[in-house]
Order: sequence, then C-alpha cells, then structure tokens
Amino acid sequence: MEMENEALLNEWLIGLALVSVIVVIAAVLLILVWLAAKRILRLAGAALEIVTQIKNNTNSIWELETTNNVAAGIQKEAEAIEAHATLVAEALE
Repeated sequence: MEMENEALLNEWLIGLALVSVIVVIAAVLLILVWLAAKRILRLAGAALEIVTQIKNNTNSIWELETTNNVAAGIQKEAEAIEAHATLVAEALE
C-alpha cells in the first residue's frame, strides 16, 4: 500500500510540475503579447504624428489646383481687358 501511495504521490508531483510549467509558459507568452501590443500602440502613435505632418506639409500641393483656377480666371479677365482696350484704342484713332 505504501508503494502505491508513493507512486501516486510521484505521479501527482509530476502532474503538478507539468501544469506549473504550462502555466509559466502561458504567463510568459501573455506578457510577450502585452509588450508587443504596447510597442504596436507606441509605433502607431508615432506613425499617426508623421502622417498628420505629411498631410499638413502637402496641403499646399492640393491648393495648387485652386491657385491655377484663379490664375486662369485672372488671365481670361486680363485678355478681355486687353481686347476691350484694343477696341477703345482703335475707336479713338
């Protein structure tokens, strides 16, 4: 009977050791996942700042279309003024 109890105790200790190892491995993996998530969050924040800066730096490029449209309108008006001025000059001659 004592041998049976001793074998049972040994098996129980082996099982306890295996479960302990599994729990430690799971805890280590969980900590590594948590650290990776923190790193991803930090890098995402840095990337967001960079993207915002790029957006702010390129806003002037997108405004060039508006500038070109205004310049084209000014050119058309200047051509119209020139045409009218030419007509007035011809009429005065």
